[in-house]
Amino acid sequence: MPVLGASWIVRLGRLFACTSLVLLPSLAQAAEEDPWEGFNRAIFRFNDTLDTYALKPLAQGYQAVTPQFLEDGVHNVFGNIGDVGNLANNVLQGKLHDAGVDTGRLIFNTTFGLLGFFDVAKQMGLQRNDEDFGQTFGVWGLGSGPYVVLPLLGPSTVRDTVSKAPDSLLQPYRYMGHVPSRNLTRGVEVIDTRASLLSAERMISGDKYIFVRNAYLQNREFKVRDGEVEDDF
Repeated sequence: MPVLGASWIVRLGRLFACTSLVLLPSLAQAAEEDPWEGFNRAIFRFNDTLDTYALKPLAQGYQAVTPQFLEDGVHNVFGNIGDVGNLANNVLQGKLHDAGVDTGRLIFNTTFGLLGFFDVAKQMGLQRNDEDFGQTFGVWGLGSGPYVVLPLLGPSTVRDTVSKAPDSLLQPYRYMGHVPSRNLTRGVEVIDTRASLLSAERMISGDKYIFVRNAYLQNREFKVRDGEVEDDF
């Protein structure tokens, strides 16, 4: 399974537990947004095979040997880094209140939270946002374009693929001159993200490709519109 944010699969797992009859309009719409399905399925199989024999076992081993408090702390550190992107995108979208929350989270977690190892801001009522340039482009009116599965990176759209370039500017890796440290940090983040999905993936049922595609597309619409979407369900 490609490396993805855990929140969308948990939320959409509940939706797909309902009857297929209720979901038929959504499925038809998703199919129209996937004109490259043949190519996408081939890349999906490649990603899934790589995940099955490499990434998932690594994540399971990491989770098995890592104490829970340490696993949570590592996850929080990467979340603290991600708040930089949340702040930038909330500013670009004109969400000044959310940008203020992001600023507070960065200040309190980086200082009192020991570089983000402890999410003290959450205990203060400052909940983490989840923004990226794909959502910003969507808010600015840019259409998502066709669904596409990227090698190693998983589900995306044309808009979200383009957004990965500016997103990367707000990540620390391009600014880390020591290559071994950069690769190790990036590897730990990938494994940490995959480990966070181990429990959620049990919600997948039926055609795995279709499940992931529909869940991704619906979740991206939900995020771009901040939950204000009209759904046939």
